[in-house]
Amino acid sequence: MAQLDETLQMLKALTDANGIPGNEREVREVMKEYITPYADEVTTDGLGSLIAKKTGKEGGPKIMVAGHLDEVGFMVTQIDEKGFIRFQPVGGWWNQVMLAQRVTIVTRKGDVTGVIGSKPPHILTAEARKKPVEIKDMFIDIGATSRDEASEWGVRPGDMIVPYFEFTVMKNEKMLLAKAWDNRIGCAIAIDVLKQLKGEDHPNVVYGVGTIQEEVGLRGARTAAAKIQPDIGFGVDVGIAGDTPGVTEKEALGKMGNGPQIILYDASMVSHKGLRDFITDTADELNIPYQFDTVPGGGTDAGAIHMSHNGVPSLAITIATRYIHSHAAMLHRDDYENSVKLIVEVIKRLDKETVEKIKLG
Repeated sequence: MAQLDETLQMLKALTDANGIPGNEREVREVMKEYITPYADEVTTDGLGSLIAKKTGKEGGPKIMVAGHLDEVGFMVTQIDEKGFIRFQPVGGWWNQVMLAQRVTIVTRKGDVTGVIGSKPPHILTAEARKKPVEIKDMFIDIGATSRDEASEWGVRPGDMIVPYFEFTVMKNEKMLLAKAWDNRIGCAIAIDVLKQLKGEDHPNVVYGVGTIQEEVGLRGARTAAAKIQPDIGFGVDVGIAGDTPGVTEKEALGKMGNGPQIILYDASMVSHKGLRDFITDTADELNIPYQFDTVPGGGTDAGAIHMSHNGVPSLAITIATRYIHSHAAMLHRDDYENSVKLIVEVIKRLDKETVEKIKLG
């Protein structure tokens, strides 16, 4: 692999870390290590979301920038007598991207490698071969010969199972391939926003947050926002890249490399008009590229943040990403860097008076 610069090393550390909903500790530790040098204080809420606070102006508006720590994965539900693992998806999975993929079961005794298996096609009827295998008919093979052997290796019901994949810089070095871009890229943006504000004047108090359990219902964003009580909220996440074969612009507008996506509407939130206009005006003024998108079938942490406390003007800013909720997703480094730049410039302008004006927008 090519020599990784400081940013790529951070992205590798974040994406290689394992953490499905309810098991975010390893990812939280990585994020904490990277964000602590730029924060005044780092705390967690009662469920384990990481909250890094950076004060620009004491008593200024509270700005929450949230990425989620968790990735989609699976959980061990039972071990059969022959040592095969039955499992439950945690977060949304499409059965067509799962079979024959390698996974890691994280146990108290260490990691155990497995592969997702099913009945071989050679013994299926011609009719059955035409249909995708349902998730309930899949299992994980760890090479054990019995339930006792699997248990000896430390595998227990409740253990998390994560896709196995190593962070990779593509031949085009702007293209980055990794598991868990959804949503370690949001965590990286929160870290870099605080980093860029180090030593800068800003008229507010910024919170860089790594939330837990987004993939199962935006749960950590709700508890973290209750603790912070922000005045403005940003959910930073991945969006849909519509630039692969067969996808029409009617289905997905986003293109990799064309800048952060400003989400107008999704299943969790109608974006706040005042905040949206303020952000796009700032981007236009500074020539920072951006693109609009709608995602009628998904939501982000902004959906939970905007309904917290007394109501919080919020916006989802996303990175166009290919193949999310699979073993390997791909995004463009320029989109990541432009997202950081845009959020930093917006934060520098979010004083009390501006925030009050936005609320009326």
